Amino acid sequence: MTPERDRLTRWRLVLGGDAEESLSPGTGGAPVSLTAEDRARDEALEQLYGEQPKGRSAGLGGSAPRVARWLGDIRTYFPTSVVKVMQGDAMDRLGLHQLLTEPEMLDSVQPDIHLVSTLIGLGRVIPEHSRESARAVVRTVTDELESRLRSQTVQAVTGALNRAARTRRPRPADIDWGRTIAANLKHYLPEHRTVVPERLVGHARKTQQTQRRIILCIDQSGSMAESVVYSSVFGAVLASLRSVETKLVAFDTEIVDLTEDLDDPVDVLFGVQLGGGTDINRALAYCQSLIEQPEETVLVLISDLYEGGIREEMLRRSREITDSGATMVALLALSDSGAPSYDAGHAAALADLGIPAFACTPDLFPDLMAAAIDKRDLGTWASENDITTAAPTD
Repeated sequence: MTPERDRLTRWRLVLGGDAEESLSPGTGGAPVSLTAEDRARDEALEQLYGEQPKGRSAGLGGSAPRVARWLGDIRTYFPTSVVKVMQGDAMDRLGLHQLLTEPEMLDSVQPDIHLVSTLIGLGRVIPEHSRESARAVVRTVTDELESRLRSQTVQAVTGALNRAARTRRPRPADIDWGRTIAANLKHYLPEHRTVVPERLVGHARKTQQTQRRIILCIDQSGSMAESVVYSSVFGAVLASLRSVETKLVAFDTEIVDLTEDLDDPVDVLFGVQLGGGTDINRALAYCQSLIEQPEETVLVLISDLYEGGIREEMLRRSREITDSGATMVALLALSDSGAPSYDAGHAAALADLGIPAFACTPDLFPDLMAAAIDKRDLGTWASENDITTAAPTD
């Protein structure tokens, strides 16, 4: 196929059959010819994007087997990046939320985090005979995410824990001489060509005891679906570290403690119920009851902060948590989906209390946890990573 012919074929697929006549002049009056594979692509695109006769909502109708075949077709004829876009469009244009309840369609779908968000949004409406297929789709995505994020998370968190474990009163055998010399260079005596070690830096002896306690408090309202998926994966990774005690609490107007399911993100995701209202105050009250050693506790509130409970109580409780010595941060989103929608007034009120509020991508979350464990200023950390935080009120 000539470059000109190839270009016209691409335009023909983009514009559809109605553009045939307008494209013909470029081919000497002949119609743009399509190969058998191009015709299959054209049909798949027409079923999704073509203009439908009156009274019909979509070219795929309401048949799950037909949708399953269509999903198989687009995976055959388009690259994965395009398939994901078409799946997303199909959800909106064709009402596939209902058809996702059929196992034959789930077996044909290209798994990604948006599909998982849709599945957990459907939650309990998925019939029993479809649940195993749905779980298989979810597991494919969570396994992929965990594989990508585990190494970075373990390295960042264990590194921070090791730094926190260093002691300034080490036993002689535990002195870290390199760090001790670096910490005391200002005490160098040139006449004696030596450093006076006024402050010793050492390694604490290895212990299997819990060094930090992390509470992930996740808003399970519908807008937080992607954040819930990433939280479940990070929760599983953190729970696998012996020196960290991790708890995961999901909430809307009710609270569900999913800590016992943390070893399997799929169980966590099918334990949440997206949708409903939001009562952050009630969730914080529950999390506050879990805090036994505040100085060693990091509480991560993952929420868009649209509070349906008592605002004053939420802020009072937040102040109590930070005043106790615990570290608290509010993540407005834990996702790659760009700027989130959130309650700016509540975010500013938390900032007034010294609780930073900002959105965080999954790739930065491990370093955020390391900064929290190190007890660094999280507002400064956000600024260093070009993250915009909610500004305090004037």
